[in-house]
Amino acid sequence: MRSCNLKTTIHFEENALSRLASLEYKSVFIITDPFMVSSGLIKTVTKHLDSAQIKYKIYSDVVPDPSTDKVVSGVAALVREMSPCLIAVGGGSAIDLAKCVRLFAHNLHADYAPHFIAIPTTSGTGSEVTSFAVITDTKRNIKHALIDDFLLPNEAILDVEMVKSVPASIAADTGMDVLAHALEAYVSTESDYFSDMYAEKATSLCKHYLVRSYRYPQTQEKKARDKMHVASCLAGIAFNTASLGICHSIAHQLGAQFHIPHGRANAIVLPDAIAFNSGIAENTFSLDNPAPCVSKYANMSRRIGLIGYDDVACVKSLAYFIRSMQIEMGMPISVHDAAPTVSFTEYESRLDAMAEAALLDRCTKTNPRTPTKADIIKILKKIW
Repeated sequence: MRSCNLKTTIHFEENALSRLASLEYKSVFIITDPFMVSSGLIKTVTKHLDSAQIKYKIYSDVVPDPSTDKVVSGVAALVREMSPCLIAVGGGSAIDLAKCVRLFAHNLHADYAPHFIAIPTTSGTGSEVTSFAVITDTKRNIKHALIDDFLLPNEAILDVEMVKSVPASIAADTGMDVLAHALEAYVSTESDYFSDMYAEKATSLCKHYLVRSYRYPQTQEKKARDKMHVASCLAGIAFNTASLGICHSIAHQLGAQFHIPHGRANAIVLPDAIAFNSGIAENTFSLDNPAPCVSKYANMSRRIGLIGYDDVACVKSLAYFIRSMQIEMGMPISVHDAAPTVSFTEYESRLDAMAEAALLDRCTKTNPRTPTKADIIKILKKIW
């Protein structure tokens, strides 16, 4: 027997933030990043609390790739307040930190489980609807993926007002993260009817709106930003059900070792992850015994309107399209481009450790093709 549990209530489209004015709580604890406070964008959220005379405490000690020490300090701050409602406002880092803070506060006080609302300010992680969180061990340069149903927010608020000011480069990075989530969930060994449905819609939205969202600062096409915000959430639902694969396992190492933004790292790895999983290289024209994921990649390629005379051609078309989008958005397509201060000698010295960590990553378990350490090192060398 398999199950599909959709716990999070999602509020979206115009004025979604107005949901905050109807909260039944007298006080809330807000976890957000410093920029949200210094830019004044947090007022977009707090004005609804003010109108309902709901008191709030803002905690903004959030950094990119939240670390274990930040979790400890966040737990201490939340436990001091014991607020009945926790609101996370920000990108994946703020939401992931809030998830972990809530989890460990609950572990300390078993009867404490504040109502949890996530308000994403980027369109990428899908963290507002997942039971995943990623925390960095800064001492060992390792990212830990936590998976627990308690990490799932009770509510998510998707309001385009929160993502209109996102810079083009961040929209590109986070948008490619959405695409990686959708495609990895689609071919995961744990994929099912429900995850496929969400993954297909998310991928289709990326195909039509990702580059347009990147161009928003020039075009002011709010619809593109709104569609990618929804795509991020749909892809999050897909991978929360099906999990991910080695694209994310490897990207986690690139982030931990060289501080390459997560979505950017996924974009670098994704075409080569598709090639590895499918067994289709540039010079491959036919397969005698294609892996099951080949037909799925090909099906997705056709669903989003790409052309190919057979499954092999369709998979190649999909990988080529992904790379073309990256180039069109001015994204780096190699580790060297993304981290120009890192020498190949330094990179090579970390290959062994990165490969071992990637094999142990929770995402690798559901990859459609089981990799060896040598396979991971080969991919890492190829993306250099």
